[in-house]
Amino acid sequence: MNISKNTQRGFHIIEILIAVVVIGLLGFVVWRFVISSNNDSQNDESTSKASSVTWMWSGDSWQAQGGTAPTCDPKPEFKMPADTDKVTSVLYPGQQRSTGYKTHGGFLFANSENEDIDATIPIDSSLIKASRYIEKGDVQYFMVFQVPCGYAYRFDHLLTLTPKFQAIMDKLPEPKVNDSRTTPIEPAIAVKAGEKVATGVGFKKELQNTSMDFGIYDLRQPNTASKNSAYASKHADEKEFAFYGVCFLDYLGSDTASKLKALPAADQTAGKTSDYCD
Repeated sequence: MNISKNTQRGFHIIEILIAVVVIGLLGFVVWRFVISSNNDSQNDESTSKASSVTWMWSGDSWQAQGGTAPTCDPKPEFKMPADTDKVTSVLYPGQQRSTGYKTHGGFLFANSENEDIDATIPIDSSLIKASRYIEKGDVQYFMVFQVPCGYAYRFDHLLTLTPKFQAIMDKLPEPKVNDSRTTPIEPAIAVKAGEKVATGVGFKKELQNTSMDFGIYDLRQPNTASKNSAYASKHADEKEFAFYGVCFLDYLGSDTASKLKALPAADQTAGKTSDYCD
């Protein structure tokens, strides 16, 4: 078949146009990839900066270190760290108990075995310090977490940990009887809300008690209780936590808070008396 020169020229023009379009599309794809990568890099950098912020006790107040603390809601919502339906009574924070003044509270699960209770992370945060110690024959795990915007919370009396957290705790000093002094976790370990920390809580060998401690602290500002001169004077030596403890029940969502407040108090003597809760 004979093809005229004009026709051949037309084919060449079409080929050139197709090549231009293909090159243009490839260029667009590359450009989008670069922009996306830059955005991801910026987001990662932003996240890194936020997670690098920690709060340190100055001796008089809590101060953000490692950058500017991000803002958060006046009262951010924490997820319930255990199954609400299995809680049978509540330990209130900010009360005098037989073992001294306690800024944290907790939950009792009287109808459950130790391994029936999971403890989960209530909010995106970082594990900053922890300890393992022996109490009533059992190794107990105590952990403190911080939220970069200025909150902290704690777990205690965790009995059986998930593999991830067990590996972390295995690096701590060997457990001693009633010695719950904490060790800094460096670098701090980021965790996500809903992540499982433990698959068993409380005491098993001697006490046969299924419970765990839980407390929340607003490090950004002293609490209302601390503004009372009598309270401030009485707890001056416990200022680091006593002046920053909050009613953790009020941070778990209104429905959950209502259910928990309707339950009996776990401490028979202190009852529902609390310097933090209404």
